[in-house]
Amino acid sequence: MTYEAKRCGVQFSPPAIILMYTDKDTNQLRKRIIPVRNFSKFSDCCLAAERLKNHVRHQQYLGHVPVSQLERLHVVLRDHMQGRSLQHSLASFQVDPEEDLNKLNDDQLARKKGHMDKLFEQNRRHKDDPDFVYDIEVEFSPSDQGKCSWDGESDDEF
Repeated sequence: MTYEAKRCGVQFSPPAIILMYTDKDTNQLRKRIIPVRNFSKFSDCCLAAERLKNHVRHQQYLGHVPVSQLERLHVVLRDHMQGRSLQHSLASFQVDPEEDLNKLNDDQLARKKGHMDKLFEQNRRHKDDPDFVYDIEVEFSPSDQGKCSWDGESDDEF
């Protein structure tokens, strides 16, 4: 039997991953509740997502679901166990250009970098793209800001 995942979600009580999928043989939409066992607020979400995807009972259903999506669902579940709101969990996946990434812990920084990598790959232009231009030259206007202290020094000192 072949299955095609349509939607994934998370259930907080009891902790579970909800999967909406279609059975390609019968073309019926079905719902599968996958309990998340042995998962606490201190668990590694990446490892839990890998374990769930490779589990014998669930791998035929989760075959086309990316591990990154399962990891995000586990992060939302873990943040809920830690007492954080859903808005806080979802905001941790967004990148704010004004945010200082040096002040984040390793887990939060890995989330932000993963999101930035995904956005980079979406916006990246390949040689095979129809709107690909090889050598783009852009003229920038001079800065409106005043001179800085390092601008006034001459290069003769070096």
